[in-house]
Amino acid sequence: MSAPDGIARSTTVVSSATLASRIFGLIREQTFAFIFGAGFATDAFVAAFRIPNLLRDLFAEGALSAAFVPVFTESLTRQGKSEAFRLANRLTSILIVSLAALVLLGIIATPGLVHLIAPGFNAVPGKAEVTTVMARIMFPFLLLVSMAAVAMSMLNSLRRFAVPALAPVLFNLGMIAAGYLLCPFFNPPIVGMALGVLLGGLGQWGVQALSLRREGYAFRFEPAFADPGVRRILRLMAPAVVGLASTQLAIFVNTQIASVLPQGSVSYLNFSYRLMYFPLGIFGVAVATVTLPIVSSYAAQKDTAGILSTAASSLKLIIFLTIPSIVCLCLASRPMISVLYQHGRFTAADTEHTARALVFYALGLLAYSSVRVVAPIFYAVGDTKTPAAASVLAVAVNIALCLALKNPLGYRGLALATAISVTVNLVLLIILLSRRVGRLDFRDLVQAFLKVLACSLISAAALLGARALWPWAPDASLPAKIANLAILLAAAAGSYLLAAALLKVKELSLLFGLVRKRSRR
Repeated sequence: MSAPDGIARSTTVVSSATLASRIFGLIREQTFAFIFGAGFATDAFVAAFRIPNLLRDLFAEGALSAAFVPVFTESLTRQGKSEAFRLANRLTSILIVSLAALVLLGIIATPGLVHLIAPGFNAVPGKAEVTTVMARIMFPFLLLVSMAAVAMSMLNSLRRFAVPALAPVLFNLGMIAAGYLLCPFFNPPIVGMALGVLLGGLGQWGVQALSLRREGYAFRFEPAFADPGVRRILRLMAPAVVGLASTQLAIFVNTQIASVLPQGSVSYLNFSYRLMYFPLGIFGVAVATVTLPIVSSYAAQKDTAGILSTAASSLKLIIFLTIPSIVCLCLASRPMISVLYQHGRFTAADTEHTARALVFYALGLLAYSSVRVVAPIFYAVGDTKTPAAASVLAVAVNIALCLALKNPLGYRGLALATAISVTVNLVLLIILLSRRVGRLDFRDLVQAFLKVLACSLISAAALLGARALWPWAPDASLPAKIANLAILLAAAAGSYLLAAALLKVKELSLLFGLVRKRSRR
């Protein structure tokens, strides 16, 4: 099977599973919007969850996965399952000891951390205190999600993509259940959502642990810092942690700035980012998830041509899937947010504010998705310093833009700064990739981009035409809003697919071919 076929086939599996996860993620966000709206309670939860989440990106799904997958894949390729599983046991044992200590320290230091990350909360009576309580409850989530990240990395390296992609469904179910079953027993009710995070994290790890057992893996506690594989992972993690730390610094600064803006700003940014993350998770993360173990396998064989071919195929698939998503997110932002979130305490004004932030976030969707494909290529060839350096520079741009745009644009300026900085990150990575690994076929990529852009402009015209024929009515009933949104999205998707077929976009025929093969089985 060719590289494009392999990537596309595996991507359809991951995308399908991720779609289910993102749907439940949207239901989770709807639960927040319905029960708590966009204000005091949601602001407090978002800030509280951000504290363990910052460490999660550093030590779990970020640096750990990036460093672990290439080493585990190489061990799997050259030494077999038993040695690869032994490496996983030794790393997991070290994680349990070190992260348990970090969780304990974090719980003790939580009041100071809350003051650092959201200083504006002190101006609202009780807001900082509630944030502190929830952050302490959620700190053990760091250990659970790190275990889940190791399990995910192992399964992906074994080319078992579906279960890791479905695992976040358990996380979302835990939080949805907490919203309706636990929150009524707490005062304030939002505290119940913090317990939902722990329940969800336990489920996310547990379902992957069961899948690993079916692969013959059994955990044994055997910490071994001297193991060559473990030491190599830790060496690879160090610069990746620096790069991700700079990214978390940007998130930290964004939260600080948003906390002193009008109440609700933290929530508007969170809801809009989550909605932007829907296509990012389905397409960008899915393609990146499939690409890393394939590229790592080529790297273990010293096959540079295979690495570059895989990268190019992945990027073209990203372009095909994300540019039309940007059109829909920008031109149908208000209908989407109103249908999904405008219930209970989430008002029409909240919809308007969230939509404004979403448009700016969406401008960075292509870059977000592409960075998730390009950066791991450096990790696969044992270079974590280059993406870390690019990330540090991009973060400096982000912070500077946040400070420059917060007054003229408010919370929207923070979303725009994020989109611009991630684009800077992508440009740097592509330039450095040519020097570090090899030159991509830019002519082919540009041709693919221009074709998709033309199709997307046709899609935008169709969506605007549908919107003119059936204007959006903010005060309409929910069924009418759903029908309106369905027509807008159908017009956009139908015209895009038709244009792609007429222009003979390769990625369309590739995906349709895979769908036909599956339907015959």
